[in-house]
Amino acid sequence: MPRPSRARDVEAAVFHRVGSHPEDLVRVVADELGLSRAAVVRHVNRLVEEGYLAKQGTTRPTYVHGVKRKARLTYELEGLAEDIVWSNDLAPLLHGVPRNVIEICHYGITEMVNNAVDHSEGKELIVRLDVNEEKVILSVTDDGVGIFRKITEHLSLPDERLALLELAKGKLTTDPIRHTGEGIFFTSKAFDEFWIFSGDLTFGHHPAVSDDDWLLESNKPMDGTAVVMHIQRSSKTVLRDIFSKYSSGPDDYSFEKTIVPVRLARIGDENLISRSQAKRLISRFDKFRNIILDFEGVEMVGQAFADEIFRVFARAHPGIELIPSGARPEVQEMINRALRAE
Repeated sequence: MPRPSRARDVEAAVFHRVGSHPEDLVRVVADELGLSRAAVVRHVNRLVEEGYLAKQGTTRPTYVHGVKRKARLTYELEGLAEDIVWSNDLAPLLHGVPRNVIEICHYGITEMVNNAVDHSEGKELIVRLDVNEEKVILSVTDDGVGIFRKITEHLSLPDERLALLELAKGKLTTDPIRHTGEGIFFTSKAFDEFWIFSGDLTFGHHPAVSDDDWLLESNKPMDGTAVVMHIQRSSKTVLRDIFSKYSSGPDDYSFEKTIVPVRLARIGDENLISRSQAKRLISRFDKFRNIILDFEGVEMVGQAFADEIFRVFARAHPGIELIPSGARPEVQEMINRALRAE
């Protein structure tokens, strides 16, 4: 029977020790893992070839981090501090990455780790980092109850797919005393790609598919929750600009504006016709002052659906601005009918 590969263990030890043991890296890792130095050298040479390590000298070589960086870190969730994960284990590996990208990575990783600590009900967390010449990839995976299941239970939703709608709105938390519910929303907007995998659902966006949040049903259900974030090293995104985009004004950074993909209010292939469907959509709208309703991908809406949003809700909440966007002509006509009735 073949022996299990120790490549992952060697990589983790190498990347953990290279900063403090550049001159005796092979010996330290071999002793730590109980492997021969020859076995460790094979893995180290591979990492040099791949660009994750740089080698200086031949007889008594010295090793440093290469242009590429990689880490796979495992933590116990109980008592874990997200700032320690960042400052001790991840920040040193981002040397040379532009400052605006580092700030986004700092915000994203600490928010996602904190969410896992406070909400997942899991025991273990795995954080991965992969930096290459083009992008930074971060992931945070827990073994807890699953984010979509938890939101569904907290809000008493009839279907887990509606949890994605609530995430897209923002200001969603299952622990309002300790959290504002802004972390996932702003992290998803700051990164070029952002994905949440849990159960058999995926929530996220990819610029090649859509700039907006969208739903994908996976064929491979998973336990717990995995968050994956990508950002180009050349990204010009500045975190404070993301906060400003969704604030109520230039002198007020409170989170008052949101963009809601209306298509996420559907369950399966149903059309958006009824008042009950509209009420799914407008749930928690009273937490915002400006709401852009993105009708992209919605082929039709019923008169009752449009009336409940643009007449009934609007009349009851005169301080909230509802702005339809991306509606095809027949959908816009239904919206206009509701506005004329108002």
